[in-house]
Amino acid sequence: MDNYDVIIVGGGPSGLMASVAAAQQGAHVLLLDKGNKLGRKLAISGGGRCNVTNRMERKQLIENIPGNGRFMHSPFAVFDNESIIAFFEGLGIRLKEEDRGRMFPVNDKAQTVVDTLLAQIRKLDVTIRTNARVADIIVEDGQAVGVALEDGQHIGTKALIIATGGKSVPHTGSTGDGYPWAKKAGHTITELYPTEVPITLADSFISDQSLQGLSLRGIELAVLRPNGKKIISHEGDMIFTHFGISGPAALRCSQFVVKALKKFKTPTIPMTIKLFPEQSAESLFQALVKRAKAEPKKTLKTALKGVAPERLLLYLYGSLEIDSSEMCANTPHDAFRKLASALDAFPLHANGTLSIEKAFVTGGGVSIKEIEPKTMHSKKTTGLYFCGEVLDIHGYTGGFNITCAFSTGYTAGQSAALFAKSPMF
Repeated sequence: MDNYDVIIVGGGPSGLMASVAAAQQGAHVLLLDKGNKLGRKLAISGGGRCNVTNRMERKQLIENIPGNGRFMHSPFAVFDNESIIAFFEGLGIRLKEEDRGRMFPVNDKAQTVVDTLLAQIRKLDVTIRTNARVADIIVEDGQAVGVALEDGQHIGTKALIIATGGKSVPHTGSTGDGYPWAKKAGHTITELYPTEVPITLADSFISDQSLQGLSLRGIELAVLRPNGKKIISHEGDMIFTHFGISGPAALRCSQFVVKALKKFKTPTIPMTIKLFPEQSAESLFQALVKRAKAEPKKTLKTALKGVAPERLLLYLYGSLEIDSSEMCANTPHDAFRKLASALDAFPLHANGTLSIEKAFVTGGGVSIKEIEPKTMHSKKTTGLYFCGEVLDIHGYTGGFNITCAFSTGYTAGQSAALFAKSPMF
């Protein structure tokens, strides 16, 4: 039976970084992946440009990881966003900073990041085996001692790292393989749910497709309790689709929709779009009236053209029963009041999200209460480590999830190598 110091199962962002970190410590490392290609999720991240990390301050980073972000203080102490930037630039990949701290390679090519990372892994003499499907992990007397492949082969190890990802974007290989192995090793798997996923709506403008394809920029999207009190809001862009809403603001709100539907046991959860986050409903009302007074002989439709996207205004005129062909001079103030109110809090009714397979990120996973944050070592099984999305950790889109993957991966790899080379062996 072959034996290694460290075996890593999963060739995604966390597994690749774990391979680098373990090999840098001089460990004899084996990287296993069931697919025929490593780094598939990395290659499509950031719209194919690879958002390698985010340059926000530590406090802001944690705030953008709503799924157990505080756990990340310890892994970040080992390998944080600045470490990630230094790592890739040290390998010759020049990075650039874009809006909201997002970091991308200057050439906008995710494949460059994947190729460079794989070249480094090979340079460090990591043994790579693709098309190697792990059937089970081998645990003896409370210690991880190897893996069993589907072809019947057993491979021994001193330290085992599970980096198999969640259940989102399954075509990249993330199909939840690690959860049963974690359970076997005594771990709790918290409930899995989709995050960073498009939201489905029950509104008539979805069924009649009147707003389908309409993009809104710089809006504020809010998720509300059934009593109308705000749960969360996010500013950004969004788009109406044939099933609901998508885009950055919608993705960030999605997990709160999932949790609210479950908590309040209701068929729909109210949401609102504030088209002009910097303005109040009253200031919008005054602006609309002022515009109409300036052109009293023009129709309302003509005078208010450009105030908001035309398709949205047309929908609002119809739904609010405002006659847009009426001259401004004859339009009652109540019409402007209703329009201002709708632009300030356009109502939506969320009835769910797309499936976990359609989500960018998986919520839930291996309970972080059972993981040592400074090492990513299991509190249940000796020599077993976890990193990346298999854990119950998730962030918003914008480089936060990949930062968690690289950070936990590096921490696990380094720790596993030191464990494997300790005197007990």
